[in-house]
Amino acid sequence: MQYSTRLPPAIFLMGPTASGKSQIALDIAENFPVEIVSVDSAQVYRHLDIGTAKPDPATLIRAPHHLINLIDPNQNYSAALFRSDALNIMHKITQCNKIPLLVGGTMLYFRALQDGLSILPPADKGLRLKLENMANELGWPAMHQKLEELDQETAARIKPTDSQRIQRALEVCYLTQQPMSEILKTPREADFPYCKISIALIPSDRGQLHLRIAERFEAMLNHGLIDEVRSIRQQFSLNMESPSMRCVGYRQTCLYLDNKINSAELHDMGVAATRQLAKRQLTWLRSIKVDEVKEFDCLTSNLTTQVQQFLHAAIEKHSV
Repeated sequence: MQYSTRLPPAIFLMGPTASGKSQIALDIAENFPVEIVSVDSAQVYRHLDIGTAKPDPATLIRAPHHLINLIDPNQNYSAALFRSDALNIMHKITQCNKIPLLVGGTMLYFRALQDGLSILPPADKGLRLKLENMANELGWPAMHQKLEELDQETAARIKPTDSQRIQRALEVCYLTQQPMSEILKTPREADFPYCKISIALIPSDRGQLHLRIAERFEAMLNHGLIDEVRSIRQQFSLNMESPSMRCVGYRQTCLYLDNKINSAELHDMGVAATRQLAKRQLTWLRSIKVDEVKEFDCLTSNLTTQVQQFLHAAIEKHSV
């Protein structure tokens, strides 16, 4: 890695779910002049605590986290909002002569932050309502076929049952009169005034990560995930398509509360969905150029020591 002395450093701590990012971040915060910035599309929601593995109040006192508990479960957030919020927070952190430590598994947010965003039109409520009415009549698989006619490249990446992404892709096609895939290929706004020190926690044994995932989801259920989701649904007007309830664990718990699956199915589906999330996260991490990120085996016994030794050398090299 090459570090520029003209730009302030920012640490990216990335990895799949259950790779131990949160604990490593806390260890770093105790030994380096950093402030933690959450890069998690689920932790932005207030009240989503257990299922998002959000740090508890005692941990937040010990190491404050930025960009968690920003909105209510019935509100929306986006990669564009994250980029703006993160850059503002990072500027304040560096003004205090500290280093932003960005920690999380929402790879879209990391990409938006460092590479910028393509210019897509804002949501159009009237058009969305029209598309929803069409979907109610035809079904989302049929809407997916319409998308395939307009934007074959985007349709190939979206499942026929993924209503949210199908709706957005069709909305962009109709508003711009061109495929969303073409718009996404246009140059993005990419002003990122920081020198990245990127760390990826990658498991050497996928099976061990799967065991961690199962144990973690079981712990969430034991700590009250079902009651948490029940309480959230009592407080806010939500449905299965609400972004907050599409989060891994919450969607499956909603199905359980609606008597569509039993407790054993809730467990199995929650674990399976979390495994799929981890698979997508690892695929994204593997796509990063080798010279742009330092990988560590998240299963090794001396992970904390390895990461901190690397950071000491990287930060010292940056300051030279």
